[in-house]
Amino acid sequence: MNKKDGNNKREGARPTSARPSSKKPTPGGMPKRAQSPKKETRGKAEQSGAKPASGAVAPKRAPRPAKSTQNNVSKPLKSDDIRLNKYISNSGVCSRRDADIYIQSGNVKVNNVVITEMGYKVKPGDVVNFDGSVLTPERKEYLVLNKPKNFTTSNEDDADHRNVLELVRGATKANIQPIGRMDKNTTGLLLFTNDTDMVRKFSLPNQKSAKIYQVSLDKNLKFEDLEKISNGVTLDGHKLYVDEISYIENEPKTEIGLKLRTPNVKVVRAIFESFNYDVIKIDRVAFAGLTKKNLPRGNWRFLTEQEIINLKNV
Repeated sequence: MNKKDGNNKREGARPTSARPSSKKPTPGGMPKRAQSPKKETRGKAEQSGAKPASGAVAPKRAPRPAKSTQNNVSKPLKSDDIRLNKYISNSGVCSRRDADIYIQSGNVKVNNVVITEMGYKVKPGDVVNFDGSVLTPERKEYLVLNKPKNFTTSNEDDADHRNVLELVRGATKANIQPIGRMDKNTTGLLLFTNDTDMVRKFSLPNQKSAKIYQVSLDKNLKFEDLEKISNGVTLDGHKLYVDEISYIENEPKTEIGLKLRTPNVKVVRAIFESFNYDVIKIDRVAFAGLTKKNLPRGNWRFLTEQEIINLKNV
């Protein structure tokens, strides 16, 4: 396996915010919940102030029923049944939403029976046929690569440049694919998975995940241009908003940190070219909370369970 720990050298500097926040941290933690006073149990006669009649015998308290040993039955194990659309999605052929369309269209069979019922559950051992092919669900795999230069994410044959899949070929047998596209000259963080729902999520134009890039320009970025970019840029008639832009600390003013949410890396180059700057290099240093810390160029690693949870909650 090509998995390496890497050295402790961090590639690329993290950009510092051009506009420090004016918000003050909230003091203290969550307030303690107020405790309600304990209820006093009193008999009805005592609460009303009435006294029992002389010679009256207080009723005996009914004995508590004995605990039945028949109730101590172990709970049934969680069912291994899985929704049909999720089963199809786990097979890597399409997302759950697209699977629903195929199911409604009558293109899915379970044990040679056409299923059009939404919410139908597949049992262990069932044979699912999707559009003429038998499906075999894969275990979801998630890994991140520090992409080097001269590798492309395109599926088209290119005799001059190699594909990024060559770098992660030995990681898993699952049918993983990169999330988003990066041209041959763009380097840095690239996420791979066979989770089609996650691929679709991070390919949407209105996603919330932030990406941080270090951009190298052919000349110093003027401060007035930096201010204009920070207020948003209009490209092809569409307004693009930038989360943050700043000079890289202790670096020449040709080194710029840029934070934005669009999934298209080409937009980064287009932003600076619209202000007559030539982009020499683009390096993605962070993606949706993931960083390439301790990950040398050309190396990959699997995500931790917590990182996967964080990605799904973005």
